[in-house]
Amino acid sequence: MDILLTGSIAYDYLMTFPGYFREHILPDELDRISLSFLVDSMIRRRGGIAANIAVTLAQLGERPSVMATVGEDFGEYRAWLEAQGVDTAHIRAIDGLFTASFFVTTDRSNAQIATFYSGGMAKASSLRLSDLPSRPRLVMISANDPEAMAGYVRECHELELAYIYDPSQQVVRLDAEALLAGIRGSLAVFGNDYEFRLIEDKTGLSPEQLDTLSGFVVITRGERGVDILVDGRRLHVAAVAPRIIADPTGVGDAFRGGFLKAFLHDQPLETCGRVGALAATYCLEHPGSQGHSFDLPTFISRYRQVYGETLDL
Repeated sequence: MDILLTGSIAYDYLMTFPGYFREHILPDELDRISLSFLVDSMIRRRGGIAANIAVTLAQLGERPSVMATVGEDFGEYRAWLEAQGVDTAHIRAIDGLFTASFFVTTDRSNAQIATFYSGGMAKASSLRLSDLPSRPRLVMISANDPEAMAGYVRECHELELAYIYDPSQQVVRLDAEALLAGIRGSLAVFGNDYEFRLIEDKTGLSPEQLDTLSGFVVITRGERGVDILVDGRRLHVAAVAPRIIADPTGVGDAFRGGFLKAFLHDQPLETCGRVGALAATYCLEHPGSQGHSFDLPTFISRYRQVYGETLDL
């Protein structure tokens, strides 16, 4: 097993608001905010961080394994993931619960307001890395049930498994102690620029200081590209201009899938960032976090067009 992805699996309910959220938020009334937005449309798509990353990795020719808990409504989703080339053997369905659900509304500026129902994900701590039939080369610990995330961190240290720590959407729930436990000794830490600001607020440590606790730090910045901090150096990779913007949902997960593909093939970190940036743009050009579709030769061809260099994956 090259890579094991832990994290959420969910259904995404995607809605669009024809205006701007900022026009309806009163800064001096935030302590009693009460808003309802009438949306133009709603669609349901497959999502969740672990599954999103896995789909991009599979399209790039890998067979990633996912370890997660889901609800009893997961049958169709499981079959679809297997058809994409994802190993679902370590995904456990919990009777009496629905699969986690992500409800997000996007406005005209691509700002988003979201809520998340944990459902079957709340049982993720019942899964153990020590129960796996074989040791993964790399573990990705992404946003999940907080207790499960802490447990996977402990197990990676105990079992001496290399892992990437990606708290992302759970930074809000995790305290400084939990965040530092995940960051210390990790191979890498991933997050967007806002999430790293939250981590700094909680821990008192800047991304540059976190780089001394981890192998390297990856900070995604949307249309401003990505920064990679490693050994006191900062590498910057620009975002890839999209042909069309369809939906920002899942773009960060697609970036991770692309980055991990290159990383698993021992590419330089800057190349990993570029592969991630292109994968993110593919996602941005299609609706939903798993709406993009490509194969490895198509991807490599576009990579060559964008960067003017060959790619050996």
